[in-house]
Amino acid sequence: MIFYTSGMARNPFAPTFGASPHILIGRDQILDDVRDSFDDGPQSPTRTVLFVGARGTGKTVMLNAYEDHAAALGWLIVRETASRGLLDRLTRDHLPRLLAEHGTRSKERLTQVSLTTPFGGGGGTVVDRFPAESTLRAQVVELTNALRPRETGLVITVDEVQSADRDELRKLGELMQVARREQRDLAFAAAGLPWAVADLLNDDVVTFLRRAERYDLGDVPVDEVADAYVQTFSEAGRELSDDDALYAAEATYGYPFLVQLVGHRIWLQHPLEPTVTRDDVRIGVTQATKRLGLLVHEPAVARLSDMDKAYVEAMAIDGEGPSRTGEIATRLGVSAQYAGVYRDRLISNGTIEPAGHGLVRFAIPYLGVYLQERTRG
Repeated sequence: MIFYTSGMARNPFAPTFGASPHILIGRDQILDDVRDSFDDGPQSPTRTVLFVGARGTGKTVMLNAYEDHAAALGWLIVRETASRGLLDRLTRDHLPRLLAEHGTRSKERLTQVSLTTPFGGGGGTVVDRFPAESTLRAQVVELTNALRPRETGLVITVDEVQSADRDELRKLGELMQVARREQRDLAFAAAGLPWAVADLLNDDVVTFLRRAERYDLGDVPVDEVADAYVQTFSEAGRELSDDDALYAAEATYGYPFLVQLVGHRIWLQHPLEPTVTRDDVRIGVTQATKRLGLLVHEPAVARLSDMDKAYVEAMAIDGEGPSRTGEIATRLGVSAQYAGVYRDRLISNGTIEPAGHGLVRFAIPYLGVYLQERTRG
């Protein structure tokens, strides 16, 4: 077991879903856009942002970065998930707390303080003279008015937005539209899975999300991953050669979660040594790709229907692919049209992706290898 001393750098990689890594590899342009949104004023298109990507592409990480930049500028942050009751939590917990700390007339609006909520901590009970959505607008108006002299505002973020109640999202959308017309410093950022967000955007009650600045988070260029590996190890006081960094980067295929996982496992081989060896890199890559099966492949396959599983297992005969869609239908013993229904479903939920005319491949690295081992096991 390794014990870190105060003078020793800790592992700079974060292979945990939602955790913010040491550096955001390959997301510079998005980060620049995020920074601009707070400089450009209430009419900036990036005051409403939607981060979309498959599991492991860094949606929550980008949401964290959005919040961190806003907080560094003095903005207030309300961080939420999309479970039912979002509107009620905003009006009875988050906004009363912020008004108590920053509002000019907050005490007049609270009938009780130190209320215990299901989310912990103190809160307040808002006088129920208006429906929740009316209260929400009044609270946001008061809070943004109080923050205006400081040239800051309020940010509301929602993770897993596809799980939100549609009616609550509609009311949030109406709030954003009014805030935009009134030139209020109110920003909204959300994150979600591609297939679910596509369904959400087709719903007329949440049109404001269709107007949001959308960022589709895919793989990162391998050369950028390699450069980031060299930089990250160097900043932590260790040396990784350019050739070894490229070897490691190519093994990740630019998949953001695997980038962190590979870096983390390489670091762990000999964390006290100033130089990372090629053996460290090889072993780290092997360990990381096996770990990916448990953390990503297993849950990805578990949520598939039986026919979806049969389709990807037929693809896995070709390893990592690509596979010909006609050949997959033959293996399944069904018509091309019938197989195409499941092809489209698997593409929409981010499991596979088109690879050319009549070709598909796995969207998650090493999923073909995982399925082969699963079938043999």
